Amino acid sequence: NMRLEPKCPFCRVPIPKTEKQNSRNRRKRREANDPYALRDQGARYLQKGDYKGAFQYLTKAAELGEVTAHYYLSIMYDLGHVKKDEKKRLYHLEQAAIGGHPSARYNLGHHEWVNKRHDRALRHYMIAARQGDDDTIKWLMKAFKGGNISKEGLAAALRAHQAAVDETKSPQRAEAEAAKKRCGDDFDGFMD
Repeated sequence: NMRLEPKCPFCRVPIPKTEKQNSRNRRKRREANDPYALRDQGARYLQKGDYKGAFQYLTKAAELGEVTAHYYLSIMYDLGHVKKDEKKRLYHLEQAAIGGHPSARYNLGHHEWVNKRHDRALRHYMIAARQGDDDTIKWLMKAFKGGNISKEGLAAALRAHQAAVDETKSPQRAEAEAAKKRCGDDFDGFMD
């Protein structure tokens, strides 16, 4: 009775059977300066509250162009996990938004809104909606109820959001989500 071995949906390598193998694979990827592995290690440190370690790995990943690392760094600067620095926070937020990170785009919209640049804020929110960001839709619904966005603008955002969500559905994505559920915490960070 031959059974197929479960494989990573991305690299098709057999999924490690032990934490030791998994840890070794992650270390090899970090040593090769894989930006995703560096970001993943930074996120692990961030979750544990090791902000110095997180900052080190996330900075390296961001230097290599990893978009989510930029987003995490913006949060670290915002929350004071490193010395608060508004310019650096905005720089990393902008880099993440330019790279297509929907939550970064949403946060830029919030920054513009708070600073009374409502037209710019709405443009950021519309882009985030087109990227499928659910929080943006919730905010736009509140904005509509408050009279800050037109019915047509909200309808356009809802259509764009739905198109983005529909676009992300695929058998490969379903397989990756199933692998993430099977692997649990060992897979966290790779799907961001």
